[in-house]
Amino acid sequence: MKFTSKFLVLALIAQCGFALAKGNADTIFYGGPVVTVNAKNEEVQAIAVQGGKIVALGTKDAITKDWQSKTTQVIDLKGQTLMPGFVEPHVHIMITAVFEGLGLNLSNFTLPYDTKETLIAKMKAHLKTIPPGGWLFGFGVDPSRTSPFMAELTADDLDKVSKDVPIFIVNQSGHIGYVNNKAIELAGVTNKTPNPPGGGIYVKDAQGKLTGKLVEPPSYLPFMAKMPVPSEAQLFGAVQQTMKRFAATGVTTASEMSVGGNFGVDKEIAIYRAIFAKNASPIRVRGYLFSQAMPPGYKTIKPNDGDDMLRFIGIKYVADGSTQGLTAALNEPYSYPKGTKWSGSLNYKDADIQASMKSYFDQGWQISTHSNGDKAIDQALNSYSKLLAGNSKPQDRRLRIEHFTVNNPSQAKKAVQLGVVPSFTIGHVHYWGSAFDNHIIGSDRAKRIDPAAEIKRLGGKFTLHSDTPVSNVGPLNYITEAVTRVWQLPPKKVLGPDQVISVDDAIRAITIDAAYQIFADDKVGSLEVGKQADFVVLEKNPRTTPAADIRDIKVKQTWVDGKKQAW
Repeated sequence: MKFTSKFLVLALIAQCGFALAKGNADTIFYGGPVVTVNAKNEEVQAIAVQGGKIVALGTKDAITKDWQSKTTQVIDLKGQTLMPGFVEPHVHIMITAVFEGLGLNLSNFTLPYDTKETLIAKMKAHLKTIPPGGWLFGFGVDPSRTSPFMAELTADDLDKVSKDVPIFIVNQSGHIGYVNNKAIELAGVTNKTPNPPGGGIYVKDAQGKLTGKLVEPPSYLPFMAKMPVPSEAQLFGAVQQTMKRFAATGVTTASEMSVGGNFGVDKEIAIYRAIFAKNASPIRVRGYLFSQAMPPGYKTIKPNDGDDMLRFIGIKYVADGSTQGLTAALNEPYSYPKGTKWSGSLNYKDADIQASMKSYFDQGWQISTHSNGDKAIDQALNSYSKLLAGNSKPQDRRLRIEHFTVNNPSQAKKAVQLGVVPSFTIGHVHYWGSAFDNHIIGSDRAKRIDPAAEIKRLGGKFTLHSDTPVSNVGPLNYITEAVTRVWQLPPKKVLGPDQVISVDDAIRAITIDAAYQIFADDKVGSLEVGKQADFVVLEKNPRTTPAADIRDIKVKQTWVDGKKQAW
Protein backbone atom coordinates (compact mmCIF):
# COMPACT_ATOMS: atom_id res chain seq x y z
CA MET A 1 0.00 0.00 0.00
CA LYS A 2 2.83 2.40 0.88
CA PHE A 3 4.50 1.65 -2.45
CA THR A 4 1.26 2.28 -4.34
CA SER A 5 0.66 5.63 -2.59
CA LYS A 6 4.19 6.75 -3.30
CA PHE A 7 3.88 5.64 -6.90
CA LEU A 8 0.63 7.62 -7.35
CA VAL A 9 2.19 10.76 -5.91
CA LEU A 10 5.18 10.49 -8.23
CA ALA A 11 2.91 9.82 -11.18
CA LEU A 12 0.81 12.90 -10.42
CA ILE A 13 3.90 15.08 -10.09
CA ALA A 14 5.21 13.74 -13.38
CA GLN A 15 1.85 14.29 -15.05
CA CYS A 16 1.65 17.90 -13.81
CA GLY A 17 5.18 18.59 -14.94
CA PHE A 18 4.41 17.07 -18.34
CA ALA A 19 1.25 19.19 -18.69
CA LEU A 20 3.11 22.40 -17.89
CA ALA A 21 6.01 21.46 -20.14
CA LYS A 22 3.59 21.00 -23.06
CA GLY A 23 2.96 24.73 -23.05
CA ASN A 24 0.11 26.38 -21.23
CA ALA A 25 1.41 29.95 -21.14
CA ASP A 26 -1.07 32.72 -21.87
CA THR A 27 1.70 35.11 -22.92
CA ILE A 28 5.42 34.91 -23.68
CA PHE A 29 7.63 38.00 -23.99
CA TYR A 30 11.02 37.89 -25.70
CA GLY A 31 13.19 39.99 -28.00
CA GLY A 32 14.58 42.45 -25.47
CA PRO A 33 16.26 42.45 -22.09
CA VAL A 34 14.08 41.20 -19.23
CA VAL A 35 15.38 42.90 -16.07
CA THR A 36 14.34 40.70 -13.16
CA VAL A 37 15.56 42.71 -10.10
CA ASN A 38 15.81 39.34 -8.35
CA ALA A 39 18.39 38.58 -5.66
CA LYS A 40 21.07 38.02 -8.31
CA ASN A 41 19.93 41.04 -10.35
CA GLU A 42 19.77 38.87 -13.47
CA GLU A 43 18.66 39.75 -16.97
CA VAL A 44 17.07 36.99 -19.05
CA GLN A 45 15.84 36.64 -22.62
CA ALA A 46 12.21 35.64 -22.09
CA ILE A 47 9.38 35.36 -19.59
CA ALA A 48 6.17 33.32 -19.59
CA VAL A 49 2.86 34.24 -17.94
CA GLN A 50 -0.08 32.01 -17.06
CA GLY A 51 -3.19 32.93 -15.11
CA GLY A 52 -1.83 36.35 -14.21
CA LYS A 53 1.38 34.97 -12.70
CA ILE A 54 4.94 34.46 -13.83
CA VAL A 55 5.55 30.78 -14.55
CA ALA A 56 8.98 30.77 -16.19
CA LEU A 57 12.01 32.92 -17.01
CA GLY A 58 15.04 32.00 -19.07
CA THR A 59 16.32 31.76 -22.61
CA LYS A 60 14.00 32.36 -25.52
CA ASP A 61 14.52 28.83 -26.85
CA ALA A 62 13.78 27.15 -23.52
CA ILE A 63 10.70 29.28 -22.77
CA THR A 64 9.12 28.88 -26.19
CA LYS A 65 9.89 25.16 -26.26
CA ASP A 66 8.42 24.45 -22.84
CA TRP A 67 5.58 26.99 -22.66
CA GLN A 68 4.35 28.02 -26.10
CA SER A 69 1.14 26.54 -27.48
CA LYS A 70 -1.16 27.43 -30.36
CA THR A 71 -3.11 29.77 -28.09
CA THR A 72 -0.12 31.49 -26.49
CA GLN A 73 0.26 35.17 -27.31
CA VAL A 74 3.92 35.65 -28.20
CA ILE A 75 5.12 39.24 -27.94
CA ASP A 76 8.38 40.37 -29.53
CA LEU A 77 9.74 43.29 -27.50
CA LYS A 78 11.77 44.40 -30.53
CA GLY A 79 14.66 45.56 -28.38
CA GLN A 80 12.54 47.22 -25.72
CA THR A 81 13.11 46.43 -22.05
CA LEU A 82 10.68 44.58 -19.78
CA MET A 83 11.08 44.96 -16.02
CA PRO A 84 8.95 44.85 -12.87
CA GLY A 85 6.17 47.40 -12.76
CA PHE A 86 7.20 50.39 -10.68
CA VAL A 87 5.98 50.60 -7.08
CA GLU A 88 5.23 54.18 -5.98
CA PRO A 89 5.32 54.00 -2.18
CA HIS A 90 4.01 57.48 -1.34
CA VAL A 91 1.31 59.31 -3.27
CA HIS A 92 -1.90 61.15 -2.45
CA ILE A 93 -4.29 59.90 -5.10
CA MET A 94 -7.44 61.59 -3.82
CA ILE A 95 -5.72 64.92 -3.15
CA THR A 96 -4.00 64.84 -6.54
CA ALA A 97 -7.31 64.07 -8.23
CA VAL A 98 -9.00 67.01 -6.51
CA PHE A 99 -6.14 69.50 -6.85
CA GLU A 100 -5.07 68.68 -10.40
CA GLY A 101 -8.23 67.16 -11.83
CA LEU A 102 -10.93 69.40 -10.37
CA GLY A 103 -9.03 72.60 -9.56
CA LEU A 104 -6.62 75.03 -11.23
CA ASN A 105 -3.18 73.43 -11.44
CA LEU A 106 -0.56 76.14 -10.93
CA SER A 107 2.39 73.76 -10.45
CA ASN A 108 5.47 74.73 -12.41
CA PHE A 109 8.41 72.30 -12.46
CA THR A 110 10.08 73.98 -15.42
CA LEU A 111 12.16 77.13 -15.84
CA PRO A 112 11.72 80.07 -15.70
CA TYR A 113 9.96 80.37 -12.35
CA ASP A 114 6.60 82.08 -12.04
CA THR A 115 6.18 85.53 -10.56
CA LYS A 116 3.25 86.94 -8.60
CA GLU A 117 2.14 88.63 -11.80
CA THR A 118 2.15 85.44 -13.91
CA LEU A 119 0.29 83.56 -11.17
CA ILE A 120 -2.35 86.28 -10.89
CA ALA A 121 -2.75 86.26 -14.69
CA LYS A 122 -3.33 82.47 -14.69
CA MET A 123 -5.97 82.82 -11.98
CA LYS A 124 -7.72 85.65 -13.82
CA ALA A 125 -7.89 83.52 -16.96
CA HIS A 126 -9.43 80.69 -14.93
CA LEU A 127 -12.15 82.93 -13.43
CA LYS A 128 -14.42 82.50 -16.47
CA THR A 129 -14.77 78.78 -15.69
CA ILE A 130 -16.13 79.40 -12.17
CA PRO A 131 -19.92 78.94 -11.95
CA PRO A 132 -22.08 81.37 -9.92
CA GLY A 133 -21.57 80.73 -6.21
CA GLY A 134 -18.39 78.78 -6.88
CA TRP A 135 -14.89 79.20 -5.52
CA LEU A 136 -11.67 79.62 -7.44
CA PHE A 137 -9.73 76.69 -6.06
CA GLY A 138 -6.16 76.04 -7.12
CA PHE A 139 -2.95 74.30 -6.22
CA GLY A 140 0.77 74.59 -6.86
CA VAL A 141 1.95 78.04 -5.79
CA ASP A 142 5.50 77.70 -4.43
CA PRO A 143 7.27 80.80 -3.06
CA SER A 144 10.59 78.89 -2.95
CA ARG A 145 10.28 78.50 -6.74
CA THR A 146 8.92 81.99 -7.45
CA SER A 147 10.75 85.12 -8.59
CA PRO A 148 11.73 86.92 -6.46
CA PHE A 149 12.58 84.21 -3.93
CA MET A 150 9.86 83.62 -1.30
CA ALA A 151 7.37 86.00 -2.89
CA GLU A 152 4.21 84.87 -1.08
CA LEU A 153 0.62 85.59 -2.02
CA THR A 154 -1.50 87.64 0.35
CA ALA A 155 -5.23 88.24 0.61
CA ASP A 156 -4.67 91.62 -1.03
CA ASP A 157 -2.79 89.97 -3.92
CA LEU A 158 -5.67 87.54 -4.47
CA ASP A 159 -8.16 90.40 -4.34
CA LYS A 160 -6.49 91.60 -7.56
CA VAL A 161 -7.88 88.43 -9.14
CA SER A 162 -11.35 88.93 -7.68
CA LYS A 163 -12.95 90.63 -4.70
CA ASP A 164 -16.27 88.88 -5.33
CA VAL A 165 -15.28 85.26 -5.99
CA PRO A 166 -13.81 83.51 -2.94
CA ILE A 167 -10.31 82.17 -3.67
CA PHE A 168 -8.44 79.36 -1.95
CA ILE A 169 -5.00 78.38 -3.30
CA VAL A 170 -2.94 75.56 -1.78
CA ASN A 171 0.85 75.79 -1.74
CA GLN A 172 2.84 73.14 -3.68
CA SER A 173 3.81 71.53 -0.38
CA GLY A 174 0.19 71.05 0.66
CA HIS A 175 1.05 72.50 4.09
CA ILE A 176 0.25 76.15 3.34
CA GLY A 177 -2.79 77.88 1.86
CA TYR A 178 -3.65 81.36 0.59
CA VAL A 179 -7.12 82.96 0.63
CA ASN A 180 -8.58 86.29 -0.44
CA ASN A 181 -10.65 88.56 1.78
CA LYS A 182 -13.94 87.23 0.38
CA ALA A 183 -12.97 83.72 1.45
CA ILE A 184 -11.99 84.98 4.89
CA GLU A 185 -15.38 86.66 5.21
CA LEU A 186 -17.33 83.56 4.16
CA ALA A 187 -15.30 81.27 6.43
CA GLY A 188 -16.03 83.46 9.44
CA VAL A 189 -12.37 83.68 10.43
CA THR A 190 -11.42 86.96 12.08
CA ASN A 191 -8.33 88.59 13.53
CA LYS A 192 -9.42 87.24 16.91
CA THR A 193 -10.08 83.63 15.83
CA PRO A 194 -7.74 81.33 17.79
CA ASN A 195 -5.45 78.98 15.89
CA PRO A 196 -6.97 75.50 15.49
CA PRO A 197 -5.45 72.46 17.21
CA GLY A 198 -3.18 70.14 15.26
CA GLY A 199 -0.60 72.73 14.19
CA GLY A 200 -2.88 75.05 12.24
CA ILE A 201 -2.06 78.78 12.08
CA TYR A 202 -4.02 81.76 10.75
CA VAL A 203 -1.04 83.96 9.95
CA LYS A 204 -1.24 87.61 11.04
CA ASP A 205 0.95 90.62 10.35
CA ALA A 206 2.70 92.78 12.95
CA GLN A 207 -0.55 94.65 13.56
CA GLY A 208 -2.44 91.43 14.25
CA LYS A 209 -4.34 91.45 10.94
CA LEU A 210 -4.93 88.29 8.93
CA THR A 211 -2.61 88.14 5.93
CA GLY A 212 -4.51 85.48 4.02
CA LYS A 213 -1.83 82.84 4.64
CA LEU A 214 -2.83 79.56 6.31
CA VAL A 215 -0.40 77.05 7.81
CA GLU A 216 -1.17 73.32 8.05
CA PRO A 217 -4.45 71.65 6.99
CA PRO A 218 -6.37 72.24 10.26
CA SER A 219 -6.43 75.93 9.32
CA TYR A 220 -8.09 75.05 5.98
CA LEU A 221 -11.18 73.51 7.54
CA PRO A 222 -13.36 76.65 7.96
CA PHE A 223 -12.77 77.44 4.29
CA MET A 224 -13.32 73.91 3.01
CA ALA A 225 -16.60 73.82 4.95
CA LYS A 226 -17.92 76.65 2.74
CA MET A 227 -16.66 75.32 -0.57
CA PRO A 228 -18.84 73.25 -2.93
CA VAL A 229 -18.22 69.53 -2.43
CA PRO A 230 -17.49 67.48 -5.57
CA SER A 231 -20.04 64.80 -6.36
CA GLU A 232 -19.12 61.16 -5.96
CA ALA A 233 -19.26 60.80 -9.75
CA GLN A 234 -16.77 63.67 -10.13
CA LEU A 235 -14.46 62.14 -7.55
CA PHE A 236 -14.75 58.69 -9.12
CA GLY A 237 -13.79 60.08 -12.53
CA ALA A 238 -10.97 62.27 -11.23
CA VAL A 239 -9.44 59.46 -9.16
CA GLN A 240 -9.65 57.03 -12.06
CA GLN A 241 -7.94 59.50 -14.41
CA THR A 242 -5.23 60.11 -11.83
CA MET A 243 -4.57 56.38 -11.58
CA LYS A 244 -4.29 56.21 -15.37
CA ARG A 245 -1.71 58.98 -15.35
CA PHE A 246 0.28 57.00 -12.80
CA ALA A 247 0.11 53.89 -14.98
CA ALA A 248 1.39 55.89 -17.95
CA THR A 249 4.62 56.51 -16.00
CA GLY A 250 5.15 52.77 -15.46
CA VAL A 251 3.55 52.54 -12.01
CA THR A 252 1.62 49.34 -11.37
CA THR A 253 1.28 49.64 -7.57
CA ALA A 254 0.90 52.82 -5.51
CA SER A 255 0.39 53.65 -1.84
CA GLU A 256 -2.34 56.17 -1.03
CA MET A 257 -0.97 57.87 2.08
CA SER A 258 -3.93 59.91 3.32
CA VAL A 259 -7.17 57.95 3.06
CA GLY A 260 -9.86 60.11 4.64
CA GLY A 261 -7.85 63.33 4.61
CA ASN A 262 -10.26 65.16 2.32
CA PHE A 263 -13.76 63.75 2.67
CA GLY A 264 -13.62 61.39 5.62
CA VAL A 265 -12.38 57.83 5.94
CA ASP A 266 -15.61 55.99 5.14
CA LYS A 267 -16.46 58.09 2.07
CA GLU A 268 -13.01 57.77 0.54
CA ILE A 269 -12.82 54.04 1.22
CA ALA A 270 -16.21 53.67 -0.47
CA ILE A 271 -14.95 55.53 -3.55
CA TYR A 272 -11.86 53.34 -3.83
CA ARG A 273 -13.90 50.19 -3.36
CA ALA A 274 -16.36 51.29 -6.05
CA ILE A 275 -13.53 51.89 -8.51
CA PHE A 276 -12.01 48.47 -7.90
CA ALA A 277 -15.39 46.75 -7.89
CA LYS A 278 -15.82 47.98 -11.47
CA ASN A 279 -12.26 46.96 -12.41
CA ALA A 280 -11.71 50.63 -13.25
CA SER A 281 -8.18 50.96 -11.85
CA PRO A 282 -5.09 50.17 -13.95
CA ILE A 283 -2.93 49.91 -10.81
CA ARG A 284 -2.91 48.21 -7.42
CA VAL A 285 -3.37 50.42 -4.34
CA ARG A 286 -2.21 50.05 -0.76
CA GLY A 287 -4.01 52.43 1.60
CA TYR A 288 -2.87 54.26 4.73
CA LEU A 289 -5.63 55.84 6.81
CA PHE A 290 -4.97 59.47 7.76
CA SER A 291 -4.65 59.60 11.54
CA GLN A 292 -6.25 63.03 11.95
CA ALA A 293 -9.33 61.87 10.05
CA MET A 294 -9.89 58.79 12.21
CA PRO A 295 -12.95 59.00 14.48
CA PRO A 296 -12.27 57.95 18.10
CA GLY A 297 -12.42 54.17 18.47
CA TYR A 298 -12.64 53.61 14.71
CA LYS A 299 -12.49 49.93 13.87
CA THR A 300 -14.62 49.65 10.72
CA ILE A 301 -11.54 48.86 8.67
CA LYS A 302 -9.06 46.43 10.15
CA PRO A 303 -5.38 45.94 9.30
CA ASN A 304 -4.96 44.18 5.93
CA ASP A 305 -8.61 44.50 4.92
CA GLY A 306 -8.89 44.05 1.17
CA ASP A 307 -7.21 41.96 -1.49
CA ASP A 308 -4.15 42.11 -3.71
CA MET A 309 -5.66 44.90 -5.81
CA LEU A 310 -6.87 47.16 -2.95
CA ARG A 311 -5.66 46.65 0.59
CA PHE A 312 -5.55 48.89 3.67
CA ILE A 313 -2.37 48.38 5.66
CA GLY A 314 -1.31 51.43 7.66
CA ILE A 315 -1.97 54.57 9.67
CA LYS A 316 -0.27 57.80 8.56
CA TYR A 317 0.80 60.62 10.91
CA VAL A 318 2.01 64.10 9.93
CA ALA A 319 4.51 65.23 12.56
CA ASP A 320 5.54 68.53 10.95
CA GLY A 321 5.24 70.63 7.82
CA SER A 322 7.26 71.46 4.71
CA THR A 323 10.97 72.26 4.56
CA GLN A 324 10.67 74.53 1.52
CA GLY A 325 7.62 76.08 3.17
CA LEU A 326 9.67 76.83 6.32
CA THR A 327 7.25 74.84 8.48
CA ALA A 328 9.21 71.59 9.00
CA ALA A 329 10.34 71.13 12.62
CA LEU A 330 14.11 71.59 12.88
CA ASN A 331 16.48 71.26 15.83
CA GLU A 332 18.30 74.44 14.74
CA PRO A 333 16.79 77.58 13.18
CA TYR A 334 16.31 78.01 9.45
CA SER A 335 18.98 79.91 7.54
CA TYR A 336 16.32 82.04 5.89
CA PRO A 337 15.58 84.83 6.49
CA LYS A 338 19.03 85.76 7.73
CA GLY A 339 19.20 85.92 11.50
CA THR A 340 15.88 84.17 12.10
CA LYS A 341 15.30 82.16 15.24
CA TRP A 342 12.40 80.25 13.68
CA SER A 343 12.86 76.48 13.55
CA GLY A 344 9.35 75.29 12.74
CA SER A 345 7.09 73.38 15.10
CA LEU A 346 5.80 69.89 15.79
CA ASN A 347 2.15 69.08 15.18
CA TYR A 348 1.95 66.78 18.24
CA LYS A 349 3.25 66.62 21.76
CA ASP A 350 5.46 63.56 22.25
CA ALA A 351 3.09 61.87 24.68
CA ASP A 352 0.07 62.43 22.44
CA ILE A 353 1.56 61.00 19.26
CA GLN A 354 3.08 58.05 21.12
CA ALA A 355 -0.24 57.14 22.74
CA SER A 356 -2.09 57.40 19.45
CA MET A 357 0.49 55.33 17.57
CA LYS A 358 0.45 52.61 20.22
CA SER A 359 -3.32 52.17 19.96
CA TYR A 360 -3.04 51.42 16.23
CA PHE A 361 0.28 49.58 16.41
CA ASP A 362 -1.20 47.14 18.93
CA GLN A 363 -4.05 46.42 16.50
CA GLY A 364 -1.49 45.38 13.89
CA TRP A 365 -1.39 48.46 11.69
CA GLN A 366 1.83 49.55 10.03
CA ILE A 367 2.77 53.06 11.22
CA SER A 368 4.00 55.77 8.87
CA THR A 369 5.12 59.24 9.96
CA HIS A 370 5.68 62.31 7.82
CA SER A 371 8.85 63.87 9.26
CA ASN A 372 10.65 66.47 7.14
CA GLY A 373 12.71 68.13 9.87
CA ASP A 374 15.28 66.53 12.16
CA LYS A 375 13.21 67.46 15.23
CA ALA A 376 10.25 65.58 13.76
CA ILE A 377 12.52 62.65 12.83
CA ASP A 378 13.68 62.51 16.45
CA GLN A 379 10.08 62.39 17.60
CA ALA A 380 9.22 59.58 15.17
CA LEU A 381 12.29 57.50 16.04
CA ASN A 382 11.76 57.92 19.77
CA SER A 383 8.12 56.93 19.40
CA TYR A 384 9.08 53.89 17.33
CA SER A 385 11.68 52.85 19.89
CA LYS A 386 8.93 52.68 22.50
CA LEU A 387 6.58 50.79 20.18
CA LEU A 388 9.27 48.22 19.37
CA ALA A 389 10.62 47.79 22.90
CA GLY A 390 11.15 44.09 23.55
CA ASN A 391 10.50 43.17 19.90
CA SER A 392 13.26 40.79 18.77
CA LYS A 393 12.44 41.37 15.07
CA PRO A 394 11.62 45.08 14.67
CA GLN A 395 12.10 44.84 10.93
CA ASP A 396 8.97 42.67 10.74
CA ARG A 397 6.84 45.74 11.46
CA ARG A 398 8.51 47.75 8.66
CA LEU A 399 7.78 51.11 10.30
CA ARG A 400 8.09 54.04 7.93
CA ILE A 401 9.37 57.60 8.03
CA GLU A 402 8.28 59.74 5.11
CA HIS A 403 10.70 62.25 3.55
CA PHE A 404 13.47 62.09 6.22
CA THR A 405 14.63 65.35 4.66
CA VAL A 406 16.77 67.29 7.17
CA ASN A 407 18.61 64.62 9.14
CA ASN A 408 21.85 63.73 10.90
CA PRO A 409 24.05 60.59 10.93
CA SER A 410 22.79 59.33 14.30
CA GLN A 411 19.22 59.38 12.99
CA ALA A 412 20.14 57.37 9.90
CA LYS A 413 21.89 54.83 12.10
CA LYS A 414 18.98 54.57 14.53
CA ALA A 415 16.47 54.19 11.69
CA VAL A 416 18.37 51.20 10.30
CA GLN A 417 18.74 49.65 13.76
CA LEU A 418 14.96 49.85 14.25
CA GLY A 419 14.25 48.36 10.84
CA VAL A 420 12.64 51.62 9.77
CA VAL A 421 12.35 52.11 6.00
CA PRO A 422 12.61 55.80 5.08
CA SER A 423 11.01 56.99 1.87
CA PHE A 424 12.60 60.00 0.19
CA THR A 425 10.87 62.71 -1.84
CA ILE A 426 13.86 62.70 -4.16
CA GLY A 427 12.51 65.70 -6.07
CA HIS A 428 13.69 67.77 -3.11
CA VAL A 429 17.19 67.38 -4.52
CA HIS A 430 16.37 68.40 -8.09
CA TYR A 431 13.59 70.98 -7.78
CA TRP A 432 14.46 72.50 -4.40
CA GLY A 433 18.16 71.66 -3.93
CA SER A 434 19.42 75.12 -4.80
CA ALA A 435 16.85 76.76 -2.50
CA PHE A 436 17.81 74.47 0.38
CA ASP A 437 21.54 74.98 -0.16
CA ASN A 438 21.63 78.70 -0.89
CA HIS A 439 18.83 79.94 1.33
CA ILE A 440 16.62 77.72 3.48
CA ILE A 441 18.89 75.43 5.53
CA GLY A 442 22.42 76.09 4.27
CA SER A 443 24.95 73.80 2.61
CA ASP A 444 25.88 71.63 5.61
CA ARG A 445 22.32 70.48 6.18
CA ALA A 446 21.29 70.53 2.53
CA LYS A 447 23.95 68.06 1.38
CA ARG A 448 22.47 65.41 3.70
CA ILE A 449 18.86 65.51 2.50
CA ASP A 450 17.57 62.15 1.26
CA PRO A 451 20.60 60.17 2.54
CA ALA A 452 20.09 57.14 0.32
CA ALA A 453 23.76 56.11 0.07
CA GLU A 454 24.18 56.34 3.84
CA ILE A 455 21.13 54.19 4.57
CA LYS A 456 22.50 51.57 2.17
CA ARG A 457 26.00 51.66 3.72
CA LEU A 458 24.38 51.05 7.09
CA GLY A 459 22.60 47.97 5.72
CA GLY A 460 19.10 49.45 5.52
CA LYS A 461 16.48 49.81 2.82
CA PHE A 462 15.02 53.03 1.41
CA THR A 463 12.51 53.99 -1.25
CA LEU A 464 11.92 56.92 -3.61
CA HIS A 465 8.63 58.67 -4.21
CA SER A 466 6.91 61.77 -5.58
CA ASP A 467 4.54 62.68 -2.74
CA THR A 468 2.23 63.83 -5.54
CA PRO A 469 0.86 66.41 -5.83
CA VAL A 470 4.03 67.83 -4.22
CA SER A 471 6.02 66.65 -7.25
CA ASN A 472 4.99 64.75 -10.35
CA VAL A 473 4.86 60.96 -10.45
CA GLY A 474 7.69 59.60 -12.59
CA PRO A 475 9.82 56.71 -11.30
CA LEU A 476 12.32 57.02 -14.14
CA ASN A 477 12.76 60.64 -13.11
CA TYR A 478 13.47 59.53 -9.54
CA ILE A 479 16.31 57.33 -10.81
CA THR A 480 17.99 60.25 -12.56
CA GLU A 481 17.51 62.47 -9.51
CA ALA A 482 18.93 59.92 -7.06
CA VAL A 483 21.86 58.88 -9.24
CA THR A 484 22.97 62.37 -10.32
CA ARG A 485 21.70 64.56 -7.43
CA VAL A 486 21.99 67.57 -9.74
CA TRP A 487 19.73 70.50 -8.91
CA GLN A 488 17.69 72.18 -11.61
CA LEU A 489 18.43 75.88 -11.25
CA PRO A 490 21.57 77.15 -13.02
CA PRO A 491 24.39 77.11 -12.21
CA LYS A 492 23.69 73.42 -11.64
CA LYS A 493 25.45 71.61 -8.83
CA VAL A 494 25.62 68.12 -7.32
CA LEU A 495 23.93 68.29 -3.92
CA GLY A 496 25.72 65.96 -1.51
CA PRO A 497 27.99 63.80 -3.71
CA ASP A 498 28.38 61.37 -0.79
CA GLN A 499 24.69 60.44 -1.13
CA VAL A 500 24.82 59.51 -4.82
CA ILE A 501 23.67 55.93 -5.47
CA SER A 502 23.95 53.51 -8.37
CA VAL A 503 21.29 52.97 -11.02
CA ASP A 504 20.67 49.46 -9.70
CA ASP A 505 20.14 50.78 -6.18
CA ALA A 506 17.67 53.36 -7.50
CA ILE A 507 15.83 50.69 -9.49
CA ARG A 508 15.46 48.58 -6.36
CA ALA A 509 14.09 51.61 -4.51
CA ILE A 510 11.20 51.87 -6.98
CA THR A 511 10.58 48.13 -7.35
CA ILE A 512 11.42 45.39 -4.85
CA ASP A 513 12.37 47.59 -1.89
CA ALA A 514 9.26 49.71 -2.35
CA ALA A 515 7.24 46.48 -2.50
CA TYR A 516 8.93 45.38 0.73
CA GLN A 517 8.02 48.66 2.39
CA ILE A 518 4.30 48.05 1.72
CA PHE A 519 4.31 44.32 2.51
CA ALA A 520 3.89 43.35 -1.15
CA ASP A 521 7.34 41.94 -1.95
CA ASP A 522 5.95 38.41 -2.03
CA LYS A 523 3.65 39.47 -4.88
CA VAL A 524 5.34 42.22 -6.90
CA GLY A 525 8.56 44.21 -7.21
CA SER A 526 10.68 41.62 -9.01
CA LEU A 527 10.21 39.14 -11.82
CA GLU A 528 10.26 35.68 -10.24
CA VAL A 529 8.26 32.50 -10.70
CA GLY A 530 5.07 32.63 -8.67
CA LYS A 531 4.81 36.42 -8.51
CA GLN A 532 2.09 38.49 -10.14
CA ALA A 533 2.72 39.39 -13.78
CA ASP A 534 3.08 43.15 -13.23
CA PHE A 535 5.42 44.63 -15.84
CA VAL A 536 6.50 47.87 -17.42
CA VAL A 537 7.83 47.92 -20.98
CA LEU A 538 10.37 50.67 -21.63
CA GLU A 539 11.84 52.10 -24.80
CA LYS A 540 15.35 51.59 -23.41
CA ASN A 541 17.12 49.74 -20.63
CA PRO A 542 17.80 52.14 -17.74
CA ARG A 543 20.75 50.00 -16.67
CA THR A 544 22.60 50.86 -19.89
CA THR A 545 21.34 54.43 -20.38
CA PRO A 546 23.36 57.46 -19.19
CA ALA A 547 22.00 58.48 -15.80
CA ALA A 548 20.99 61.98 -16.89
CA ASP A 549 18.93 60.51 -19.77
CA ILE A 550 17.02 57.86 -17.81
CA ARG A 551 14.25 60.35 -16.98
CA ASP A 552 13.59 60.72 -20.72
CA ILE A 553 13.06 57.00 -21.43
CA LYS A 554 9.58 56.46 -22.81
CA VAL A 555 7.15 54.13 -21.06
CA LYS A 556 5.50 52.00 -23.73
CA GLN A 557 3.19 49.65 -21.80
CA THR A 558 2.15 48.51 -18.34
CA TRP A 559 0.78 45.08 -17.50
CA VAL A 560 -1.00 44.07 -14.29
CA ASP A 561 -1.91 40.45 -13.59
CA GLY A 562 -0.76 39.61 -17.10
CA LYS A 563 -3.20 42.08 -18.68
CA LYS A 564 -2.14 45.12 -20.68
CA GLN A 565 -3.53 48.26 -19.09
CA ALA A 566 -5.22 51.10 -20.93
CA TRP A 567 -4.18 54.63 -19.96
